[in-house]
Amino acid sequence: MSQIPSYEERMKWFHEARFGMFIHWGLYAIPSRGEWVMYQEQIPVSEYAELAKQFNPSRFDANSWVALAKEAGMKYMVLTTRHHDGFCLFDSQVSDYTAPKTAAKRDFVREYVEAARAGGMKVGFYYSWLDWRFPGYFDHKGKPDSAKAMVRQAHDQVQELMTSYGKIDVLWYDGQWVPNLEADKWAEFWGAQEMNAKVRELQPHILINNRSGLAEDLDTPEQHVTASEAGRGWESCMTMGDSCGWGYIANNPNFKTVPQLIQNLVTAAAGAGNYLLNCGPKSDGTIREEEQSRLKAIGEWMKKNGESIYGSERCPFGAGIIGTATAKGNNAYLHIFRWPIQGEACVVNIKNEIKSATILQTGRKVEVARASNNRVYLKGIPVEPPHPYDTVIKLELDGGPEATSPARE
Repeated sequence: MSQIPSYEERMKWFHEARFGMFIHWGLYAIPSRGEWVMYQEQIPVSEYAELAKQFNPSRFDANSWVALAKEAGMKYMVLTTRHHDGFCLFDSQVSDYTAPKTAAKRDFVREYVEAARAGGMKVGFYYSWLDWRFPGYFDHKGKPDSAKAMVRQAHDQVQELMTSYGKIDVLWYDGQWVPNLEADKWAEFWGAQEMNAKVRELQPHILINNRSGLAEDLDTPEQHVTASEAGRGWESCMTMGDSCGWGYIANNPNFKTVPQLIQNLVTAAAGAGNYLLNCGPKSDGTIREEEQSRLKAIGEWMKKNGESIYGSERCPFGAGIIGTATAKGNNAYLHIFRWPIQGEACVVNIKNEIKSATILQTGRKVEVARASNNRVYLKGIPVEPPHPYDTVIKLELDGGPEATSPARE
C-alpha cells in the first residue's frame, strides 16, 4: 500500500491552479432542459432511458474541450462521469446503462482523460452517489434491497473509476443527500468512510471533496464565492448561466458577464480558494459560443494578470471600495474593479515598505506616496483603466504583506 502524502503535499498543485473547468454532460443534453429534467418532469425511468438510443455525439472532441480550458487559463478539469440519472459516460462493468454499451459505443471518460493528460491538465471525476432509477433511493426504509443495490453500485463504480484510468487528481462527489434521513447519517448510509479509504489506497495523491457526508479535503460552495477558514482547501463551483441548470439548457439568456466571472475568479483567489466554472456542452459534444467567448475573454485577461491568481495567498490588507487584493510571497496585487477617475488610487493599512508598483496589463510603473492615516496613494495612473474589467497593480514589498490597524483621526 502506497503511503498517503500529507494534506499540504496533496493540496500543493490545487493551490497553484486556482481555476478549473467543470463539465456537466450526459443524456440530459438531448432534451436541453438541464441535468435534473428526469426528476423535475417526473419522466419514467424506461422513457428516459430511450435517450441512450439517441446519444451519439457526432462532434464530440475532448481535445477541443481541453484546448478551450487551456485558452481560458484553467489548470484542471472535472467531468461528470455519471450524474443522478445513472447514465455512465465510462465503461462500467456493473451496468449496461453506459455510453460504450448504447448508441455512442464510446468511453467518453477515457477520451477525456487522455486529452486532459496530453494537454497538461489535472484530471477530476465527478460522480453522483444517488441514482434516480433505484426506488430504494426515495424509500430506503420501505425498499432496503433496492437501496443496498444502489450503494453497492456506487462503490463498484467508484472503484472502477479509480482503477481503470490511471492517476486521478480529484474525486468530486455529489448527490449525497438521502430523502427522509438526517444529514449526519448520510455518510453511514453510503459507506463513505470505507469507500474513501479504498479510494485513497488506490489513488494516494487524490483530493476528495466534502460531498460524501464527510469533510475530507475540499469544501465546495455552490453558486457563491465564500472562503473557508485559513488552511482549508475550498473551491467555488458556478454556472455561467442560471443557477438552475448545469447541463445544457437551449434557451438560457441570463448569462453572467465577463466582468462578473473575472471578479468571481479574483474573489476566490483572494480567499486562497479556487473557481470551478461550468460548461454544459450540447448533445453533439460542442460547447456553445456564449460559453466559449466568455472563457476566451477570461483567458486574454489571464495572459497579462495570471501571476496574481496562480498560487495566490490571502492578503491582510485590501483595496477598499475600488476592488480587492491577492498576495504571493513578497508581492501584493491590487485588483481594481472600479477604476478611479482622478489619476490616482488610494489604498490603506499597508505596513510594508513598497519597493515598486507596476500595472501588470501594460508594465507601466506607478508612483507611490504615503499620507496620513495609513493611506498610500498610487499617483500618475491613467485616467482610463488599462483593462476595462480588472486592472491589476503589483506591489513589490520588503517582505510578506503586513497590515496596520485602521487609523481614525
